[in-house]
Amino acid sequence: MIFDLKNKTAVITGGNSGIGLAISQVFSRQGASVHVLDLNTPDTESNPKDDPITYHICNISDQKAVREVFDQISSNEGLDILINNAGIAHVGNVEATEEKDLDALYQVNIKGVYNCIKAAVPYMSAKSKGVIINMASIASSVGISDRFAYSMTKGAVLAMTYSVAKDYISKRIRCNSISPARIHTPFVDGFIKNNYPGREAEMFDALSKTQPLGRMGTPEEVAHLALYLCSDEASFITGTDFPIDGGFIKLNG
Repeated sequence: MIFDLKNKTAVITGGNSGIGLAISQVFSRQGASVHVLDLNTPDTESNPKDDPITYHICNISDQKAVREVFDQISSNEGLDILINNAGIAHVGNVEATEEKDLDALYQVNIKGVYNCIKAAVPYMSAKSKGVIINMASIASSVGISDRFAYSMTKGAVLAMTYSVAKDYISKRIRCNSISPARIHTPFVDGFIKNNYPGREAEMFDALSKTQPLGRMGTPEEVAHLALYLCSDEASFITGTDFPIDGGFIKLNG
């Protein structure tokens, strides 16, 4: 089977909804043993009762808690794949960004990624093989209005990707990043509902049209890119960022 993940163990952060949930489900279908780290367990509507995925309640900004979960998983199954997907957003320019906003984004989007990589690398290094995917953003590469703090953190994710790829290439640990544009997730629906009550359909259409292809991406499209990058078919790819943006970076402007 192409893109086969059988006999591989994958840890996915923020895997209870949106992109993380799609990656978890796709990887599980491809045979991986999937472990999700999140602050909450999934609701029954988004996950079937016979869900084969294992869930761990974990705050990724807590290094001790992260290490304990990784030790538990890796001592039993080993570790082949890490998907750093968990992240939080903030809307506002530098004047509209308070210290508490910056600190909150740092804790999850930067420190959380660092904590998980730090916990995963020793296990991957021990067997000289592993794949790390960091979820960056188009905001890592181009200016986005009113995304000061978010862009800062996603720029750091991109830099961490290059650094880890360089430092651990001799250990055959591949590290790449994915940079989505606007993806239709429950977060987007909630943002529109909270900020534009009564105008949901209008604003959804307007936001969709900001993408050159005229629509938002889907979580499944991002998941399929992640699947390829984590498969043996992508064994010659490392230290690279992969935009999945409907043409946003190159065709806007």
